[in-house]
Amino acid sequence: MQPSLDRRSFLRAAVAAPLIHLGRVRLFGAEYSTRAVDLMKSSTVIDMLSPFALANSRSSELLDKPETFTAADLANYRASGIHAFHIAVGMGGPAVFQNTMQFVAGWDGFLAHHSETLKRIDSVADIDAARAGGKIGVIIGLQNSEHFRTPADVELFYRLGQRVSQLTYNARNMIGNGSTERRDEGLSDFGLAIVERMNRVGMAVDVSHCGDRTTLDAFEVSKKPVLITHSNCRVLVNGHPRCKTDEAIRKMAAQDGVMGISGVRMFVKADEPTTVESVLDHFDHVKKLVGPEFLGVGSDIDLFGYDAMPPKELAALKAGYKGSYAFRDKVDIEGLNHPRRMFDLTEGQIRRRYTDDEIRGILGGNFRRVLAKSWTPV
Repeated sequence: MQPSLDRRSFLRAAVAAPLIHLGRVRLFGAEYSTRAVDLMKSSTVIDMLSPFALANSRSSELLDKPETFTAADLANYRASGIHAFHIAVGMGGPAVFQNTMQFVAGWDGFLAHHSETLKRIDSVADIDAARAGGKIGVIIGLQNSEHFRTPADVELFYRLGQRVSQLTYNARNMIGNGSTERRDEGLSDFGLAIVERMNRVGMAVDVSHCGDRTTLDAFEVSKKPVLITHSNCRVLVNGHPRCKTDEAIRKMAAQDGVMGISGVRMFVKADEPTTVESVLDHFDHVKKLVGPEFLGVGSDIDLFGYDAMPPKELAALKAGYKGSYAFRDKVDIEGLNHPRRMFDLTEGQIRRRYTDDEIRGILGGNFRRVLAKSWTPV
């Protein structure tokens, strides 16, 4: 486990020249194997859930005042080694259509303001272009689909730049049921129509927060691979409802989907100690169950994690969830709560004897493969 750095310390370390010694590289104030560093350099690295800011105050500031995203902020993103960030958030309530419209439009404006260094991702070709051009790619998505009032809204938001939509958050909506609802009757007729329209226009279906029946229904009815962008394995976490069953993981793989493993503490292990090794256990479980080609990363944190949020905002966030979420004092996992987390995951997979091709797939190649299918209109 490496010591975490604050933003200023991380930036100072990131710009320092790496020290190479006996197959090891001193990078960002930590030591990594040259194999891990070379794998990061040779891979297309995608985090399929990593908002630019978990704190609402900072997120609003970025969209309202794009100039507050500074050169120091950009340096942190570049040093992370991640080429594309899926920045989805959950939205709901009576004004969800208007609020989601503002969110997507705000991101379009933010990316236009920083077009020299950031790039909206509309296709896998854009991911490749962002990497080749030294830009940070941003995939616009939502962690709830309440903003789709009719199937026609899927096309509207697709034209605005949305490329991923999670069918539900944790609660029930008109499409289906979330993971912490008492009951889950599965996809509604309306939900079926939404999935069909998403398939048609080329918007990826995500079921990370969906209830068990809704998750399985999505795999059954979708004509394109369905994503689990950010979740974990329920069998390893004492039945946590936000994690996925082995049945769901098998269905995901049978459809050629990909599951991104998160680093959120209570989704990783039900008790302490909860460490990087605990996260790696989830990668191992999916690999043994269905194969490494169905694995990716969906960290479910920003570059610095939940525990770095302003305390009042973190407390308010925790209070917004049911007790079944089982928050503990810490939300993040030491060793992954920093911008270099992909390097640490790579190092861990090397320890677990993953091959180079398996690691490249997990870092982003697998999600790139499935997004190419999901984003192709029919």
